[in-house]
Amino acid sequence: MPTYILMTKLSPEVSKRMKERAAIGEEWIKRVKEKCPGVKFIAHYALLGSFDFLDIYEAPTEEVACKVSMISLSLGASSAESWTAIPYKQFLKLVEEI
Repeated sequence: MPTYILMTKLSPEVSKRMKERAAIGEEWIKRVKEKCPGVKFIAHYALLGSFDFLDIYEAPTEEVACKVSMISLSLGASSAESWTAIPYKQFLKLVEEI
């Protein structure tokens, strides 16, 4: 199954509600599980920098991965970037083909 990286930046309004962060995160997970069948989370990190959160997950299709980003935006993210991730050994095989 394809692997995706979700980079999320919270809106200033949501950032001001840090005490509610656990509840907002639980709601996000609940919606992803309901609306995005087949998503398997691998890792979740809070970040100090340009983005607030990094999530690594597998999704069956790019449409499902898109829904994960849209759910983030619907719950107060000001940006949510989804990146495709290719395992390094698979990348090296692709390099050999060019």
